[in-house]
Amino acid sequence: MRRRLPVALRLAVVMTAVAAVLGARGVLAQIEGEDRGVTAVDSSNDFEVAGIRVDVSGQNADAARLAGWREAQRKAYVQLSQRMGAGGGLVSDGTLDSIVSSIVVENEQIGPNRYIARLGVLFDRGRTAGLLGVSATVARSSPFLVVPVQWSTGVGTVFEQRTPWQEAWARFRTGSSAVDYVRPTGTGPDSLLLDVGQTQRPDRAWWRALLDQYGATDVLIPTVQLHRQYPGGPIIGVFAARYGPDHRILQRFTLRVGTAAGLPALLDAGVKRLDGVYQRALREGYLGLDPGLNPIMPVVETPPEETSDIVEDQALTPAALALTIQFDTPDAASVTATESALRGIPGVTGAATTSLALGGVSSMNVIYAGSAETLRNALESRGWQVIGSDTTLRIRRPTYTP
Repeated sequence: MRRRLPVALRLAVVMTAVAAVLGARGVLAQIEGEDRGVTAVDSSNDFEVAGIRVDVSGQNADAARLAGWREAQRKAYVQLSQRMGAGGGLVSDGTLDSIVSSIVVENEQIGPNRYIARLGVLFDRGRTAGLLGVSATVARSSPFLVVPVQWSTGVGTVFEQRTPWQEAWARFRTGSSAVDYVRPTGTGPDSLLLDVGQTQRPDRAWWRALLDQYGATDVLIPTVQLHRQYPGGPIIGVFAARYGPDHRILQRFTLRVGTAAGLPALLDAGVKRLDGVYQRALREGYLGLDPGLNPIMPVVETPPEETSDIVEDQALTPAALALTIQFDTPDAASVTATESALRGIPGVTGAATTSLALGGVSSMNVIYAGSAETLRNALESRGWQVIGSDTTLRIRRPTYTP
């Protein structure tokens, strides 16, 4: 005899099935949404000169435009030369054509025989550095994951949908910044992994798993709160430079634009100013490595295998010891100098920087044939101040007060 389920139980089964289907569709829609991802415009190390204004005439529109671009190249090179301390000289147009990688059109007005525009010029770093007599290498920080959060009408958004704040970070050119930004595109699982709730979650274990997927060592959380006076009217943006799993704040400032059409310019100005805040924090040592995100794994020494053979008249060599040396790195030259100083100590077979933080404290892996106490004595005899014990030492040069 077939039994019929009670009405309440049948209704509960149907509702559970419907909820499961809707939940699966919701997750699928959150992952496969259209028009969400914004790819970074440029992540190269080119020299950038922006805001070049030109007003030229020509026989036709194309000739006027070409003349405007050449004039922008000349003005940009003079400004770049003065900025790099090369005197502000000018080179030929053929040389400029070979070192200019692209022209960025910020705003332009094209007439039948006149061209008025505001342009940006990007110079290839390798070729331009040789002409200016400067170094082409750029000292960059350890990689930082960027999670831009926009608050508008009380709703926080990261990658759930495309936002003007995400587009502003994608437009930002990081070639002249000392911070190595890792900018997600917002596609795929980004909207599930990086949301507003995650930025306020201090769990180090979960953050370590996320940072490993994006190849970063720490996280930066630039936020903006947009306040619109009325539709199409003035917009006030409250920007905050936050960092780390604890959502700590470095600086907060406010910018204003007169109309809604100026929102992209407002956000671009906010991104540039936040980059300056992060660079200054990096130089002053505030953006160091979080021990909870980058733990120093202890070195486990395995006991030697027992043997019954007796070897006589053979020189005994001490076992190699792996140590972690923490040292100050105010600039890139201090990294090379400290590594050379460590390699010059007898018994040191290897010294390599494993964690670089310019403007802060970096870590070096040192292989030493001896004990930690012997290495401490060798460092102190060479003028270093040594703090710590076991396999982790902190060294610094002493400062003398007159």
